[in-house]
Amino acid sequence: MNAIELSHIEKNFTGFSLQDISLTVPSGSICGLVGENGAGKSTTIRILMGALRPDGGSASVLGVDTSSPEFLRIKDDIGVVLDEAYFPEILNVVQVGKVMAATYRSWDKALYESYLDRFELPRNKPFSKFSRGMKMKLAIASALSHHPRLLVLDEATAGLDPIVRDEVLDIFYEFTREEDHSILISSHILSDLEKLCDYIAAIHRGRLLFCKDKDSLLEEFALFTGTREQADSLLPEAVVHREESPYGGVRALVRRSLVPGTMQLERAGVEDIILSMVKGAK
Repeated sequence: MNAIELSHIEKNFTGFSLQDISLTVPSGSICGLVGENGAGKSTTIRILMGALRPDGGSASVLGVDTSSPEFLRIKDDIGVVLDEAYFPEILNVVQVGKVMAATYRSWDKALYESYLDRFELPRNKPFSKFSRGMKMKLAIASALSHHPRLLVLDEATAGLDPIVRDEVLDIFYEFTREEDHSILISSHILSDLEKLCDYIAAIHRGRLLFCKDKDSLLEEFALFTGTREQADSLLPEAVVHREESPYGGVRALVRRSLVPGTMQLERAGVEDIILSMVKGAK
């Protein structure tokens, strides 16, 4: 069973629309959702969570259509962390735990306490006094403590210092050691996604540029650096995007299989590929 299936999703707003979004996240995998601000990532996530109805197409999570009455039944199996943590400002983390225990049938108080200790969150400080990083850590602890099978994370590592961010990524790795546990994560920190994800999906201006296995993506594309004459000799279909310097040099994202073996290429990271594709799509 796939953890997430989006099929030809359409959603129209004034001045913006999602257009023909189709992607699949296999069970047991981690998919990174990337795109600039306003590209449609959060709208896609809201459709997945049943908070928005698509104008066309279908969405299913853990095998259940998000528009069906049965979707309410599996909400306990989904852990959600949005780009802002929303808890009543007067509550402390112990009180938040009591609220969560009344909300989720599978709430695990001992697990929640272990995450509070791991994240070094103060027990008595009200939420209103938390830093952004502390708020995100509390949201992550709450999302993990009712034993979800799917985590949906919208900028969940934003506001965390590099050391804590690495710790959180390790926790996400631990989560997916269970073969039926899956993650969809959107982030502007592309290095995190390259380290964490099995699949990468890129959205630009409401359109899906691609959804591919990360290793295949890194194998398919490479960076070419050379002269303008060398770049001009490449097949047009080999070049995804090129940038020229005032001094005659060219740097380009290319499809490795279409470039002669005599040309020296550099490894392209996920960030190189995404940025080049977005620039090429403008």
